Amino acid sequence: MAKITAGVGCSHVPAIGVAMDTNITDQDYWKPVFAGFEKSQEWMKDNKPDVIFLVYNDHCTAFSAEIIPTFALGCAAEFHPADEGWGPRPVPVVKGHQRLASHIAQSVILDEFDLTIMNKMEVDHGLTVPLSVMFGEVDEWPCPVIPLAVNVVQYPPPTGNRCYNLGKAIRRAVDSYDENINVMIFGTGGMSHQLQAERAGLINPEFDKRFLDLLTEDPVTGSQISHLEYMREAGSEGIEMVMWYVMRGALNDDVEEIHRHYHVPASNTAVGHIILENR
Repeated sequence: MAKITAGVGCSHVPAIGVAMDTNITDQDYWKPVFAGFEKSQEWMKDNKPDVIFLVYNDHCTAFSAEIIPTFALGCAAEFHPADEGWGPRPVPVVKGHQRLASHIAQSVILDEFDLTIMNKMEVDHGLTVPLSVMFGEVDEWPCPVIPLAVNVVQYPPPTGNRCYNLGKAIRRAVDSYDENINVMIFGTGGMSHQLQAERAGLINPEFDKRFLDLLTEDPVTGSQISHLEYMREAGSEGIEMVMWYVMRGALNDDVEEIHRHYHVPASNTAVGHIILENR
């Protein structure tokens, strides 16, 4: 049967993608950012999944204020990189896994989680940057990817607790799939940052590191972090961190932390990254 073996938490800072696409990763500013992913890429080579379930947020490319799904599941055969204003990133087209995606949709919806089914969707840096830092520059992505877009742009976003329980429903869906495949789940976004108004540029390393500690050691407590605390401690865009709890909910209660990377700054935010394996 299918099984989820590991989870990856990862920031999706758009400037990281730009640095890779313009070949400036060896500049002094960027070296420490990418050095933290060297072990991750080696780990991915040794633990290549059959499918990645990738939780991210759209940045007003596939969706706008006209349509704002809380959870949108990509069930298409492929997902093209979106043009975010300066052309699509020069990365491979993302291939989907329609059979597993359809199974997850049925299972999760009958498990009483409402999903929007996306049979056509472009994907932006929220999805492609995590793939780039984990796989490096490749001619094609090494495995199919099932995207789950979460609304953390327009109020009200889902709570961390809702995301955590959705992860558990996704785990039940994968466990009931009839093909023997290895699934890895990514939770992306964050860490603390704010892009506008008086607190623009806010970064809170203490909150970020406590968040990572709770993610590994006490996810139930971490899932109860409120919207207000995220906004106060991590900035307006720090709310993206709830998406990491979809990933955490899909894992065992007992996990082993394989790797952690935290660096400030990358552009105007912090970079956070963690790899968790089921014990």
